[in-house]
Amino acid sequence: MTALHLRGPVVVDDEHVAPQAWVVGGRITFDRPARVAASIDGWVLPGLVDVHCHIGLGPHGEVDRATAQSQAVADRDAGVLLIRDAGSPADTRWVDERDDLPRLIRAGRHLARPKRYLRHYGRELPEAADLPAAVAQEAARGDGWVKLVADWIDRDLGAAGDLRPLWPDDVLADAVRVAHGLGARVTAHTFATEPLDGLLDAGIDCLEHATGADPGQIDRIAAAGVPVTATLLQVAQFGAIADRADRFPVYAARMRWMHERRYTQVRDLFDAGVPLLLGTDAGGTIAHGRIADEAAELLVAGIPDPEVVAAASWRTRAWLGAPGLGEGAPADLVVYPGDPRRDARLLADPRAVLLRGERVA
Repeated sequence: MTALHLRGPVVVDDEHVAPQAWVVGGRITFDRPARVAASIDGWVLPGLVDVHCHIGLGPHGEVDRATAQSQAVADRDAGVLLIRDAGSPADTRWVDERDDLPRLIRAGRHLARPKRYLRHYGRELPEAADLPAAVAQEAARGDGWVKLVADWIDRDLGAAGDLRPLWPDDVLADAVRVAHGLGARVTAHTFATEPLDGLLDAGIDCLEHATGADPGQIDRIAAAGVPVTATLLQVAQFGAIADRADRFPVYAARMRWMHERRYTQVRDLFDAGVPLLLGTDAGGTIAHGRIADEAAELLVAGIPDPEVVAAASWRTRAWLGAPGLGEGAPADLVVYPGDPRRDARLLADPRAVLLRGERVA
């Protein structure tokens, strides 16, 4: 069987860099094979991970299969070969049948309350007490993850409308307990300060955005080892969201405050020891294929290049339980002209993308 020679440093993880590797039968090997058909020069990383992405979701809800395919291809061509789909109304099981599309880890549908999330995005539960049973159902539909909407604007408060928690703390605790009993992890959308203590008390496994975390909560998040997906591309839109919320001045002021301090917030999380994840939040109002832009935003926040690249690749793969580039692992990899750990901006310039050992971009 002929092989593809990867002639350049192969970054396996934080501690291991191999001088070269080969792709044989769609898998990685570090033992020189008898025959080599071709070669690629450059720095090799395990395929990138977008840990907050929505395949099958558009600005108005579910999209058709052709649109979902184009979303997945845009992510793939940017080097994203593993996606944790953090909530989608679409059935995307068909993606698993395609060898040319990224590997997908699903979280089922967003779980929310009526009129307390974006229309047509989530599954709306009539009563808060319905959450544990719904979590069990979504855990069965997902791939080891469930997605909760922990806070959203409450427009029923009129001019005092602001971000408010969706679930009582005891219901959250029951819901997370149900998920864990079924072997699933739970992640939560949270912009506000108010739901965070209840989420942490419940044993939440991951936080999306966490823009409202105060210093004490940041310390709690760090002590619990709970990762945060910063989604800075999404938070960059908070100012525009506030501008459209003229009927809700309290909410608008909060969104502007979180927008203005977004880089400081992310740096505070990092300095406290919170694991940061890379997620674009693509699929709603953000285009797919922007993983390098999200990485660049973390650099602006002062996160060191090596940390950004590790979060974009091998470190998050390990956290998700997905293979990296060890001996015999699937050859899902991206090749760059230089070392992205020294300059993470190189993530925007992949030289080659290999998925299951085949060059796709």
